[in-house]
Amino acid sequence: MCPAGTFMELFLEEGVPVTSDEARAPMGIHKRAHIGKMVEAEGLRARWCEAKGAPPSPDDVDRMYAKFVPKNIAALHNYSSLIDGTVETVSQLREMGIKIGSCTGYPSPIVEELKVLAAAQGYIPDAYVAADEVPQARPMPYMVWLNAIRLDASPVEALVKVDDSVDGIREGLAAGCWTIAIAKTGNYVAATQQELDTMAKDDLERRLSRAYELLQDAGSHYVVDSVRNVPAVVRDINRRLAAGERP
Repeated sequence: MCPAGTFMELFLEEGVPVTSDEARAPMGIHKRAHIGKMVEAEGLRARWCEAKGAPPSPDDVDRMYAKFVPKNIAALHNYSSLIDGTVETVSQLREMGIKIGSCTGYPSPIVEELKVLAAAQGYIPDAYVAADEVPQARPMPYMVWLNAIRLDASPVEALVKVDDSVDGIREGLAAGCWTIAIAKTGNYVAATQQELDTMAKDDLERRLSRAYELLQDAGSHYVVDSVRNVPAVVRDINRRLAAGERP
């Protein structure tokens, strides 16, 4: 639920409750821009006007974002478990000689907290880039490019962007990368591993179908269920590169 739960809490405090789908819709972009996108949505904007008697303003967005950062940091310890298979996947990729970079819609204060929590669980990428380190975050390509600089990785067509959001995939495409979208353990199925294990089959199939459709429509080169599928896809990308293909 983090950060989706934090967005839901913020809007509830404003007297304008939102659904999980509304909170997740702009996921992947800078969190201030995320709030801005939410209040632009027709249904939410109408409810805001009804509750407050005026449309949301930039000052409203700034006020909510100022509350978001400390709220999200407080929530991280309860909602920061690594996705199943992450450490094993990173290990396999490193055995293939691949460097690992991470970028996020979070600003630096939250990323600094996340680094510690992730490292304690065995995830230590070779580079991190936060959303406030670049002129514009997703779907612009700058975080990918800054990762490439920090990793000393080139050419850009040999980079692979793995993401679970539409804007994250668009970011990778704009950067000139191959893109791998994660559907089942990602933003649009929106379930913990325990919830996935116990979810009714028809509910899971419905959510998974929607996730695949959204991520395929975003232009992903590959859409897979889990990060566990990434090494096999990277081997296929290496085959295609050797054959002269480019993203």
